[in-house]
Amino acid sequence: MAANAAPKLRTLSQKFRPLLDRILVIKDEPLTKTKGGVLIPEKAQQEVNNAVVVAVGPGARTPNGEYIKPVVNVGDKVLLPKFGGTKIEVEGQELHLFKEADLLAVIEKDS
Repeated sequence: MAANAAPKLRTLSQKFRPLLDRILVIKDEPLTKTKGGVLIPEKAQQEVNNAVVVAVGPGARTPNGEYIKPVVNVGDKVLLPKFGGTKIEVEGQELHLFKEADLLAVIEKDS
């Protein structure tokens, strides 16, 4: 995802606030060409299962009404399941809404 997309993500997170333990993400773009510059046809492009967290709900509720804080934060890169989530559109941008338990992993940044 391009660095210039960061301000737009902040705007999206201000306009859309997930409820409970739901996480709003934007999927990474699929690779359209190889490192050597060869274009990859659309049919050969692999589906992307990585995403960046755009907004996070307050967390799941316990029976006594307290919130369990989510383990992911805005800006985290996460691994998504192949199926699931809800596709939505906010300001012309395709986003996906998942329950926190459906996310598979947080992808750590290289040091």
